[in-house]
Amino acid sequence: MPNQPSISYEDQKKCLSAEYWLHWNDDEQARIDEDIDKYRKADATESLSVAAGTPVTVKQLTHDFKFGAHIFNFNQLGAHELNEKYKALYGDLFNSATIAFYWRPFDPKEGQPRFEETETDTEEWWNACKNPKWQRFWRRPATDPVVDFCEKKHLRLHGHPLVWGNRTWQYPDWLMAKLPHEILAEMLTDDRSGVSILEQPLEDALKRLPKDFPETLERAIETRIRTIAERYGTRVSSWDVCNESNGDFRQGRLVPGSRICRAVYNAFMPGDYCHFAFQTAMKYLPECAKLNINEYHIGKEYADQAMDMLARGDRIDCMGFQMHRFNPQQTLDIAAGAYDQSPEHVRSVWRDSYVPNMKTHLSEITITSPGGDEKGEAIQAVVAKNLYRLWFSLEPMMGITWWNVVDDCGAPREPAISGLFHRDMTPKLSYFALEDLINHEWRTNLSLTADANGAISFRGFKGSYLAEWRDAAGNTQTKKFDVL
Repeated sequence: MPNQPSISYEDQKKCLSAEYWLHWNDDEQARIDEDIDKYRKADATESLSVAAGTPVTVKQLTHDFKFGAHIFNFNQLGAHELNEKYKALYGDLFNSATIAFYWRPFDPKEGQPRFEETETDTEEWWNACKNPKWQRFWRRPATDPVVDFCEKKHLRLHGHPLVWGNRTWQYPDWLMAKLPHEILAEMLTDDRSGVSILEQPLEDALKRLPKDFPETLERAIETRIRTIAERYGTRVSSWDVCNESNGDFRQGRLVPGSRICRAVYNAFMPGDYCHFAFQTAMKYLPECAKLNINEYHIGKEYADQAMDMLARGDRIDCMGFQMHRFNPQQTLDIAAGAYDQSPEHVRSVWRDSYVPNMKTHLSEITITSPGGDEKGEAIQAVVAKNLYRLWFSLEPMMGITWWNVVDDCGAPREPAISGLFHRDMTPKLSYFALEDLINHEWRTNLSLTADANGAISFRGFKGSYLAEWRDAAGNTQTKKFDVL
């Protein structure tokens, strides 16, 4: 990758308004630096049993904090050279990858999950494909090759999502086909007319559903989770067990003990499906797998839902927070200083969402460039850098995951210029901004001298390290250790 941006960061900063910098002023930047030092670093003393005064170099090998991206475009960029550049980011820039487990494309046929690669998953097939975004499995690669790749790169693997009450993106066709044909026809053609079962009062809708449909839903979800857990239980580090359920919680649709609910995303689900999802995941996934809840509607009501679930015995290891700014105008508003992403606002949202002793994950972020020119890229880069610094400074945060890495590779209706790279895999200014933070500013590499006890002491970013020195005979010696 090129190692120099086209314009300096100081020049990039000039593309944002004076009102923007009123929020992101020097005092704010100093506070962020102080919090980064407080929460992301630790003091370390490591005994090397060397002579006092021995020169020692210390190099940080890995970071405890997770800098991630989804890896949905694995082998799908249309050319081997582009795919290799994409893959190189995982390990070089990102130490975490979110892997697609969306139910509908993962289980296109009942009982036949797409673990293994078939012809239409190969790099050769995608390289020859003339209309990739129209293909059924665009951004949904078979999971075995992706998991194998991530393991070889020693990445944190994150599965997304196990359960989601969304008829468009999650519900498999074969599950819908278990409904009577007349109901299915209504759902597919007449959602907004008042005729569809999705628009009728729930009590009336329940009378028309097959009596065993609630149990059918539960069995299907349990089979899905069990099957995935059997293959990846000890291999995938964490899971979004339930995705975007807070709307149903806020509207009182997740009723304990109920048999079925109609989710806000127009899907019939088990009545208390988020609780059911976590109880099922706890049943089949091992203790080493972290169980996450994931949501875009963040604030006090999200905290209320998590607290309610914890009180009912659900194990939530981490709360995922989404922040998608899909509309280029939103980024322009941020740059103009009239926006909802000031440091004060971000911190207030985290305070409202705080659950004691709970880790948080900025699980999906989109910061759209307000234009394809250099100024638009500069605005995206500066906004991204400041937000990353702020998020990195928050005590409960354990990771940040950029969503669409490459321009024009998102889902339908997602912005074409929200990536860190152009479609030809040339880096944008936002890539340089994040690469400088992750691989330079937030890395601890030092030249030290052993003390009288043959030890070294320093304060560094949490992660794994390698110390290197020469012994009395002039031979190079090394020792790995962790700073936690």
